[in-house]
Amino acid sequence: MDLKQQIRLLAERSRDASRELAKFDADKKNALLRAMANGIEKSAAAIQSANAKDLDAGKKAGLSSAMLDRLTLTDKRILEMAKGVREVAALPDPVGTTISEWTRPNGIRIRKVRVPIGVILIIYESRPNVTADAGCLCFKTGNAVILRGGSEAIHSNLAIAEAMTVPGLPPNSITVVPTTDRAAIDELLKLDDLINLCIPRGGEGLIRAVAEKSRIPVIKHYKGVCHVYVDRDADFDMAEKIVINAKCQRPGVCNAIETLLIDEKIADKFLPRIAKALTEHKVELRGDDRTRKLVSNASVAAEADWYAEYLDLILAVRVVNGVDEAIDHITKYGSAHSDAIVTGDKATAETFLREVDSSSVFWNASTRLADGAQYGFGAEIGISTDKIHARGPMGLEELTSYKFVVVGDGQVRE
Repeated sequence: MDLKQQIRLLAERSRDASRELAKFDADKKNALLRAMANGIEKSAAAIQSANAKDLDAGKKAGLSSAMLDRLTLTDKRILEMAKGVREVAALPDPVGTTISEWTRPNGIRIRKVRVPIGVILIIYESRPNVTADAGCLCFKTGNAVILRGGSEAIHSNLAIAEAMTVPGLPPNSITVVPTTDRAAIDELLKLDDLINLCIPRGGEGLIRAVAEKSRIPVIKHYKGVCHVYVDRDADFDMAEKIVINAKCQRPGVCNAIETLLIDEKIADKFLPRIAKALTEHKVELRGDDRTRKLVSNASVAAEADWYAEYLDLILAVRVVNGVDEAIDHITKYGSAHSDAIVTGDKATAETFLREVDSSSVFWNASTRLADGAQYGFGAEIGISTDKIHARGPMGLEELTSYKFVVVGDGQVRE
């Protein structure tokens, strides 16, 4: 059997599993999720043995220390994976819930009800914990999932999926693609008759490649060019706290800010202060002309800097003429991920929140809060910057679709 046939058979089996999963009620799913968590803990030694193979191969391949760290599964990280599965089990099950209902004049009763999507393909890089997170979230929502992790984590991913394959779980409910051949991805992305949704998680290059090749609907998140705008009516202490957190708490993630916008009315006072604080946190500053007049250690910001997702301790800084110019900047250069305003003026804040078209907008809070767990969703499957179906942090509800259930007593169309 060639690769094309193998991949199609894998997807057909996942489709069959999805039909079985759609029959499960919440209690049955939650019991199996708790069993999966136990399975991960009991298989810790086997998971770490598999992980050691990946780490050894990664070192020989010259992976960076940061990549090796993301790949490593310590005792603590394995326990955290199991804890995450239990947390998903404790969340309300959206499947079968009624979104809305109404009765028409002819007497038919209509309900809009949440249902599983079907088969979900997730393509991701590096972190093996995604295998557990994605597997349990998809299972909770009655979806079969096909997981195609990076080749650097193949042994770890297979071991985690095996640990989650507990008695009572329909075969092929959680499937890790067993080959590192990149051609397998191309074959999977052609199977729009078997796979209902694709969610790529990783760098911009991976996501664009998937979106360009896929016949399956793709939920995308290309990059996070996030902003904080400090308005003329901002509290300086609050603004400094938010900016430092949004840039420095974890600079290599998608909801960290890449550009700071400051109202020209407060630039003389606030910009030197925040520049000093950022420099103390080892942030490299790149500024426009007005910024560099006030901050001696800021280098020149080129046009490309306003579009850049640095994922590092680098920050572009621009002085703007009020909230309208801040919004114009975000509209032109932003990625519709997460953007914040710091101000004490309610009307200005409402203008920003209404006119900035991003998946999350914040008033007097850090963009680092753009996260499924922070929003109370439990784990998340990713953050979508699309507008259709899912937007922002994707929790359980975003892994469902809906159908209309119509009940009558003999009505026909006239």
